[in-house]
Amino acid sequence: MHVLKIIVSGLPLFTTDIEFDFLPLQRVSKEAGESLHHLFSNYYQNNVLTVIGINASGKTTLLKVIAFALRLLNNESLNVIDSREIFDGLGDEARVSFDLFFSVSGKTLYTLHAVIQKQFGRLVFCEEELLCKPVSTVKRKSDMWDFTKREALFIRDQEEEFLPDDVSIMIALNKSMSQRLVVTDMLRFTNNNLLPLSGDIPPELIAFFDPSIEYLHYDKAGIAAPISLKFRGKEELLLSKASELNRYLSSGTIKGINIFMQSMKLLRTGGYMVIDEMENHFNKEIILTLIRFYMDKKINTGGAVLIFSTHWAELLDEFSANDSIYVVHNERGIAVDNLSTLLTRNDVKKSDAYQSGMFGLTTPLYESYMQLKEILLQPAGEA
Repeated sequence: MHVLKIIVSGLPLFTTDIEFDFLPLQRVSKEAGESLHHLFSNYYQNNVLTVIGINASGKTTLLKVIAFALRLLNNESLNVIDSREIFDGLGDEARVSFDLFFSVSGKTLYTLHAVIQKQFGRLVFCEEELLCKPVSTVKRKSDMWDFTKREALFIRDQEEEFLPDDVSIMIALNKSMSQRLVVTDMLRFTNNNLLPLSGDIPPELIAFFDPSIEYLHYDKAGIAAPISLKFRGKEELLLSKASELNRYLSSGTIKGINIFMQSMKLLRTGGYMVIDEMENHFNKEIILTLIRFYMDKKINTGGAVLIFSTHWAELLDEFSANDSIYVVHNERGIAVDNLSTLLTRNDVKKSDAYQSGMFGLTTPLYESYMQLKEILLQPAGEA
């Protein structure tokens, strides 16, 4: 299953509808196609998508919306999805609609229309339908989103007898086709690092982050001390739980091993990884290495997608096209723009354009800067 587009409307924190595309919005050249995953016909998928904005602009909130939509497609209960706080502030009568477009096996296109509201403090579906059509009906890109003449495959009203009010009708499709979207949601690890262990970690990966480590083993049969850690020239350390690794390994090493281990699986099987504030605990080369792995079709054989937020404008220059980048700003509400709508030329250095303030609220406001400077210039005791 490959997600093609997410459209969300009605969320209280956003001033406009959210439209997040996984397909390139610009024309794909032959050279650009070499780093993209081919879906069907002449259509490709962007394997890396980034969200950028200043502090408190809404980057994390947007990623939570995307993670929520992806996990909705996995028919996870609305009331257990971590990122459900995106509905905070939603009134009892208000409704939020999700229109999710995806393809299966490169042969069939689907759209799920889901309307969600709060009832007695719980999230519930009040409307939902799933439609499909063959890929062969797509003659131009606009056809991909048009299901007006298609009959619904599943409608919520017809499934009510057995379906809980917070579980999507996607459960019927996923069961019938043995489909499951692989979603690695790293949002909870943004500020809290924990290394989930399920087996040995490749020594090459350990050496990439910390060459002083000789090995790190996990033996699930070792009840008393299942984790063994050895630094070169030091005695072996035996640990009883993963949280103890925080005493011996840096935050960057723990976060890096976690993300790269998860990515190694996704790159083979396909799926989606969502990371907030990629630069936390990482230097630029580590981030670029991860980005390039997802962009390399020889490595990313499963068509996995990396979605991350960042404050580092220089990372934008890694993208050959503008449509892989979303700019977020917050002025009385969050607004999201694809960079291709703000910057039509691909030959302009993206980091320079962003840092210049060309796109609006992408740099700290000058007035706020001057007020802060005045405080710092005041003599001691007068502030």
